Amino acid sequence: MSAPRLTRLPQWQALQRHADAIGQRHLREWFAADPRRGERFALEEVGLYLDYSKQRVDDDALRLLRELATARGLLQRIEAMFRGERINTTEQRAVLHVALRAPAAEKILLDGHDVVADVQAVLERMAAFTERVHSGAWRGHDGRRIRHVVSIGIGGSDLGPVMAYEALRAYSRREMTFHFVSNVDGTDFAEAVRELDAAETLFIVCSKTFTTLETLANARAARAWCVEALGDEAAVAKHFVAVSTNADEVAKFGIDTANMFGFWDWVGGRYSMDSAIGLSTMLAIGAEHFRAMLAGFHAMDEHFRHAPFERNLPVLMGLLAVWNNNFLGAASVAVLPYEQYLKRFPAYLQQLTMESNGKRVTLDGAAVDYATGPIYWGEPGTNGQHSFYQLLHQGTRLVPCDFIGFGQSLNPLDQQHDLLLANLIAQGEALAFGKTVEEVRAAGTDAALAPHRTFPGNRPSSTILAQRLTPHVLGSLIALYEHSVFVQGVIWDIDSFDQWGVELGKQLAKTTIAELTAKDEPPLAHDSSTNALIRRYRQLRDTA
Repeated sequence: MSAPRLTRLPQWQALQRHADAIGQRHLREWFAADPRRGERFALEEVGLYLDYSKQRVDDDALRLLRELATARGLLQRIEAMFRGERINTTEQRAVLHVALRAPAAEKILLDGHDVVADVQAVLERMAAFTERVHSGAWRGHDGRRIRHVVSIGIGGSDLGPVMAYEALRAYSRREMTFHFVSNVDGTDFAEAVRELDAAETLFIVCSKTFTTLETLANARAARAWCVEALGDEAAVAKHFVAVSTNADEVAKFGIDTANMFGFWDWVGGRYSMDSAIGLSTMLAIGAEHFRAMLAGFHAMDEHFRHAPFERNLPVLMGLLAVWNNNFLGAASVAVLPYEQYLKRFPAYLQQLTMESNGKRVTLDGAAVDYATGPIYWGEPGTNGQHSFYQLLHQGTRLVPCDFIGFGQSLNPLDQQHDLLLANLIAQGEALAFGKTVEEVRAAGTDAALAPHRTFPGNRPSSTILAQRLTPHVLGSLIALYEHSVFVQGVIWDIDSFDQWGVELGKQLAKTTIAELTAKDEPPLAHDSSTNALIRRYRQLRDTA
């Protein structure tokens, strides 16, 4: 049974009235009225400090948001997820990524079966394989050590491992190189292996079904490259492993199924980086650091499950996202990590957030009459300051920002980290308070230029700080956003764990590929634009 229509709930209507009442009240006014706002509107849990004082909310708005969460049954939905209920209703699946990082002593039952035991068994196999590669016990076809790892996947089988590798590169084994191939564009594969020696290269093929079109195309290219370089089909068994559940297809490819690492249908792709999909991550940073990352995930899971709403980081962030999206009309969110190692974090969040909550119907299939998932984007600071911050400060669109920073650099150089964090703090201040016409004129600016140098401010932002980017902190940070996405989905009454929207284009491509590769042009029954594009592509491809 679906929840009551969201916009008809008295709690929603109370929020709408409150949003209308406080209107465009400026953050300058809120800070002036409450000198302790910066301390009161802050929360520290699980090693993360969240300052949300620059969000355009007051105590009443926060209270009303928590009441909305209660009315939507958020607490019950959280428990349903942790209990293994099939909350992914369109696919009739449980949603148990929390089991991927549960301690070995914990039990999570799905249909009476303890899935934690299964997870731990795979983790042990991953750790044993990692040790064999690191020690040199696992060697390539001609007896040489593995020095290069190429992970082949797409979507959640790629974005998570890429992000984790870049984020934790400071902890990685520098004598090894790691590469990631996802795009079916042949350039992606060609550039990844251009300077590699096949005799020292291990490929990890990540595909649950081992039928994913793009992944298998790249895997076949890798197989051909490896066999050609090493001159023996038997080399495949020593240079390829699989993350999959399809033993038959893995074996047909030439991979020994003893070197197949499985995961389960209760793990969505975008929630899978801490499963066997993270094998490349473990090979990069080692099993000990990998388990530290899992512990960080679990710490945030426990906080999310047990902390009261008013002190619950993911709940607070999720409710603030709903406020900005639905009551302030903000259609996008900028994620701005002031940490170069997190350069791929915004891209990772794009899939996590937009594939999860980019939905237009409720759980019972009714069309929504309110905005759902906003657009997530971003770049690391300070690069973005010299790119798109102009729009953030003086553009016509309201873009809430998440700033992420750390108290200690992993690569301290003179005072550069102080300069980096000075920019982070200053940008939040500038977005919030701006610069008035009077302030501009008082500084001696010509009257004609004053409008151009005025900053309206009142642009909401949150700042997340931690002491240092460690594997544990990374796990907590990712889980924070995972659960925030879930909170938003519960409020909007949508299924955050399916992704039917990716299917149609893939299905149509199967027809189109046959039309593009046919020797003679087949009859085309598409619209006039698609027909013309097929003909033009064939002409461009086949013209000498």
